[in-house]
Amino acid sequence: MKKNNPTAISLRIALYVWLFFLIIYLGYWFLLSKDTFNWLFLTVSGLLLFGVVYFVVWQAVENFIYKKIRVLYKTIHNLKTPKQKTTIDSNWLENAEKEVVKWAEDQKNEVESLKKLETYRRDFLGNVSHELKTPIFNIQGYVLTLLDGGLEDESINKEYLMRTEKSINRMIAIVNDLDILSKLESDIQNLEFEKFDIVALSIDIGEIYEIKAREKNITLTINHNHLNPVMVFADKEKIRQVLSNLIENSLKYGKQNGRTKISFYDMDEQILIEVADTGVGIAQQDISRIFERFFRTSYGRTADNSGSGLGLAIVKHIIEAHNQTINVRSSIGVGTTFGFTLKKG
Repeated sequence: MKKNNPTAISLRIALYVWLFFLIIYLGYWFLLSKDTFNWLFLTVSGLLLFGVVYFVVWQAVENFIYKKIRVLYKTIHNLKTPKQKTTIDSNWLENAEKEVVKWAEDQKNEVESLKKLETYRRDFLGNVSHELKTPIFNIQGYVLTLLDGGLEDESINKEYLMRTEKSINRMIAIVNDLDILSKLESDIQNLEFEKFDIVALSIDIGEIYEIKAREKNITLTINHNHLNPVMVFADKEKIRQVLSNLIENSLKYGKQNGRTKISFYDMDEQILIEVADTGVGIAQQDISRIFERFFRTSYGRTADNSGSGLGLAIVKHIIEAHNQTINVRSSIGVGTTFGFTLKKG
């Protein structure tokens, strides 16, 4: 590979000029001149020409081009690796173009990422205001009704106070879930890993949702012999939150006389836990967005929306905090299956 420092560049250019001069001189002597070939003149003039060209080119490259490009390269290099001391060898120019192109691509990607984050921020603020607006307006309406005389009307005062409490509880749920998300994303909330039986935990959670399942005549089953424990190594309370969220969603969007099934699969170093339902399902265009904050499917916007809209976002963050994965597959009218992995205990 050719070196691209000032000395090498100057030598190559001087050599090319000297060869060009030699060809012209020899051509002139053979075709036009009848005099004796003057080797001394050719040698002296060739050396002088070579030296002058080399010096002029070297000065131009070193003092004008090379120094300016090197300053630019060092600036970009320092921007890329600000904590490292910049050391540039004699062959730096060979890689300068590649590094500058890569730096430009990185800057372009960063700008695009910032634009996406700005769009996400606007959407997030809009979603937060929308989710809080409904319970706030409800509370305002109930309180104004009570102040306008409804407080003395026994037929509505208790009902309106209960509705007010329901709206307040929804606001508290939204704020609490936002706080949990913030802690998960900033790593403030440390995970407390321990070995526990995921089957026993699923049974405990299933008993909590038994009444809600009975209201829609949904069969909630654990697809495993509870006498055989399945041990995992994770934060038990965080995984309780994950399972509770997934089971609650399966019941919320489940069909009458449907089924919710929790299954466990041995995946060598991990355990795969699946929560499957026979509910309304999720459209394919919505699957990639269901873990976004406040995102609701088209059916979710018309169904019971008493939740905070942050449940699946929290689920995703908890699983990723365990360095594990979560996925979903679904078909409209058939049902949905959420699956996540945990390290085997």
